[in-house]
Amino acid sequence: MRDVKNMVYFVATPIGNLGEITYRAVETLQNVSAIFCEDTRHSKILLERYGISKPTFSYHKFNESKQLRFVLSYCERGEDVAVISDAGMPCINDPGNILVNALKERDLPYTVISGASAFVNAFVLSGYQPPFTYYGFLPEKVSDRDKLLDGSVNAAIFYVSVHDLKENMSYLCARLGNRECCLVKELSKTHEKVYFGHLGDEIEDTKGEFVLVVNRGTTTNPLCELTVRQHLAYYMESGMSKSEAVKAVAKDRNLPKNEIYKQTL
Repeated sequence: MRDVKNMVYFVATPIGNLGEITYRAVETLQNVSAIFCEDTRHSKILLERYGISKPTFSYHKFNESKQLRFVLSYCERGEDVAVISDAGMPCINDPGNILVNALKERDLPYTVISGASAFVNAFVLSGYQPPFTYYGFLPEKVSDRDKLLDGSVNAAIFYVSVHDLKENMSYLCARLGNRECCLVKELSKTHEKVYFGHLGDEIEDTKGEFVLVVNRGTTTNPLCELTVRQHLAYYMESGMSKSEAVKAVAKDRNLPKNEIYKQTL
């Protein structure tokens, strides 16, 4: 343990199997003054497993800003605290970023206690080569998705809700092409499974928590395989105005905008 007072520890917790936690993480949780949890009821299971009895407080995406002052009050009193999420590493699609930036602004000490992160495990299981880009969950709006994935040729990693699995894979197939992919279910748990295939494959096993790893693609935008009219229609159907769609198609195809207008008159 570092001999520093008022330290904030961002502690990685197991992503499934409760045995996957480091000695240092357990030691840290045993020695802090308080633990801020994404869900105190969920974290109670882990804490009881390791005989950790400390005050716990909720710290999730809906109250993160409100709780900020409360967390900082511990630092001001010279006490150490820990921040944990339900599974994996805080700040990775989980609360913590607001607190990190507040600590930076105030020049207060903080550190990370290493541990599991689902997207890293999934990438190792895929056997694909870096570089890779981690995207987390896809945005709801198609236009936002398109901007996010514009020109993506690296291996790509996504978290996928069970309810969105088929729709997300269908969208990614249309946007990135029918790339090779690795779908990992229930990482580190009893029913962990790894599926290899392509984005266009029909997925039958749709229960559980998933990480989708998409292998590297070519530099060719799959939308350019459509006709110009189809390409333009794709963007307009996603919510773009005609002028915005023309600009996007021109960029994809490296053509002047007036050439796209001519071809779609």
